Amino acid sequence: MKKVILGISGGVDSAVAALLLKQQNYDVHAVFMQNWDDKNDPCCSATQDLSDARRVCDQLKIPLTTVNFASEYFQKVFQSMLDEYSKGRTPNPDILCNKEIKFKAFLEHAQTLNADYIATGHYARSQFINGQWHLLKAKDQKKDQSYFLYTLGQKELAFTLFPLGNLNKSEVRTLAQQVGLANYAKKDSTGICFIGERNFRKFLREYLLPKPGAIVTTDNIVLGQHQGLMFYTLGQRQGLGIGGQKKYRELPWYVVAKNFEKNQLIVAQEHDHPWLLGDKLYCADSHWIANAPSLPLACQAKVRYRQKEQACRIEKIANQYQITFHTSPWAITAGQAVVFYQDEECLGGATIL
Repeated sequence: MKKVILGISGGVDSAVAALLLKQQNYDVHAVFMQNWDDKNDPCCSATQDLSDARRVCDQLKIPLTTVNFASEYFQKVFQSMLDEYSKGRTPNPDILCNKEIKFKAFLEHAQTLNADYIATGHYARSQFINGQWHLLKAKDQKKDQSYFLYTLGQKELAFTLFPLGNLNKSEVRTLAQQVGLANYAKKDSTGICFIGERNFRKFLREYLLPKPGAIVTTDNIVLGQHQGLMFYTLGQRQGLGIGGQKKYRELPWYVVAKNFEKNQLIVAQEHDHPWLLGDKLYCADSHWIANAPSLPLACQAKVRYRQKEQACRIEKIANQYQITFHTSPWAITAGQAVVFYQDEECLGGATIL
């Protein structure tokens, strides 16, 4: 029997991953990762998640241990996130969390336990083709998480199982209910990776000093005051506090740009304002899952997790990549990831500049 160390979260996805691995006759051991350890900010959901994980492991007769990666998480994920926000950029901590914690610290921990594989509840697939591992989209296109996994390489994919890759979310919940798993109807987790849901602006204020400034229109008309450019992202609609402007239509306002020199947050009332649409971006810190492709390359890419991939062309310009889209993606945001696809395959990605 091959030994698999499963990262279990207390949610239904990792619970069903455990169930499937057991049914496939793996020797399954579960590990619950405790990665947020601020004693002045206890996260009540983590206690409930651990309790739910224990119930599942008891039901499936799987041994469960806990491991603390709080130091690694704070230094390599959370501090990096703060650094990006302090520059007014919008990072994606889920991507960095996968890279540094789930598929590095956790993988290394599993290797010390003589595991043959690690497994997670991610919705993704992997395949070994022509001597290389390839990352593929999940069957459930709505739940596919390959966007967050583009930093994985050959070593990680060779050592990882994705039991849910060929299932729809509805099938996962049905399986959990059929075998009586206690968390079959548990709500999916949201919020910051391993930190959870909270008042985001209030949370960031505990680590970053606010720097208020003016909220202005594209015509430089002052509408109000922002609390600090780091608290806002392009395309943001909620939490601007500038409703009820008498001289303007009763339409929602959107963040369309940031002026760092003047510390101004620039807004407009059009969802598809020209400032939120652009057919070109530049990116760096690229990662390719298999071999780096020959450029220029015609493929598809998306700049946000919930967006559909769009046809594009990748070219190398000095030490950066230039990505030109056939149609303009909405709200290209510095700090976020652009992830490249060739049909069902995730090729890799890079950080938007």
